[in-house]
Amino acid sequence: MVDYNAEPLLTVDGLKQYFQVSSRFTVHAVENVSFRIYPGETYGLVGESGSGKSTIGRSVIRLYDPTAGQIRFAGMDISGKLSRSDSQALRTQMQMIFQDPMASLNPRKKIEDIIGEGLDIHHMYQNREERTEKIKAILAKVGLAPEHATRYPHQFSGGQRQRVGIARALIMNPKLIIADECISALDVSIQAQVVNLMKDIQEETGTAYLFIAHDLSMVKYISDRIGVLHLGHLLETGTTDEIFEHPVHPYTRSLLSAIPSPNPVVEKNRIAESYDYKTSGIDYNQGTEHLVDGTHYVKCTDEEFKRWA
Repeated sequence: MVDYNAEPLLTVDGLKQYFQVSSRFTVHAVENVSFRIYPGETYGLVGESGSGKSTIGRSVIRLYDPTAGQIRFAGMDISGKLSRSDSQALRTQMQMIFQDPMASLNPRKKIEDIIGEGLDIHHMYQNREERTEKIKAILAKVGLAPEHATRYPHQFSGGQRQRVGIARALIMNPKLIIADECISALDVSIQAQVVNLMKDIQEETGTAYLFIAHDLSMVKYISDRIGVLHLGHLLETGTTDEIFEHPVHPYTRSLLSAIPSPNPVVEKNRIAESYDYKTSGIDYNQGTEHLVDGTHYVKCTDEEFKRWA
């Protein structure tokens, strides 16, 4: 059970991420995004392609230098230039699982060297025997056999490769894992296996997740709270029940209305709501956060809030 009265593990305030393409054109990928992640919590980030989900994850883990805003993680301010000690703490306490397991694993390295690379860099073992035992233990935790340690990435299926990616992140014993669409490249049956594995590991270790995904049904299954992102703006955030039972923003409602139902009778009568930002008359830059109920917030103007809520 997540304690929302505790100190947040990750606090993101007013995050902006811009990319200058040319002297005349700058892409505003993320615009003034704020959210919290608590210890042991799974925060789901959803939205269409190009909405800025992966950019937020990469900015939080400092693969990108944020343009503006503040990011605090485990008591450290990691938004500006990092000191040597803060950088080392960040690299050990925050890890990332990437979308494509084949592209994120070095094809020339054995699995034991891929998983143990973090241990080698940060000198997290006393001798080679301890290193080998740690690698065997983490392989067992993600459902792989000890003999898999001497194989190469191309010798595994997609689901097994993603388990290797999870093992590589977990072996550092992190406080937060950023899962960047880590199941989207997998078959549906394998997706369920990987998500169940992540939930089991979370119960065992207390690791928090920033779970970035397209699949709303999978986000509903794994997340404690959900943030809805569109065009770089965080439009609505709340618990899973609040978002799915009482969506307020028109974009959120359109996303949820597009989820197909396994019941053919319900699916036949399902009506998907359309939403077009250009013709909606909504200006994301004008909105502010409005409390709907509990931890449920929606970003809009006062007039829009009166109409929607």
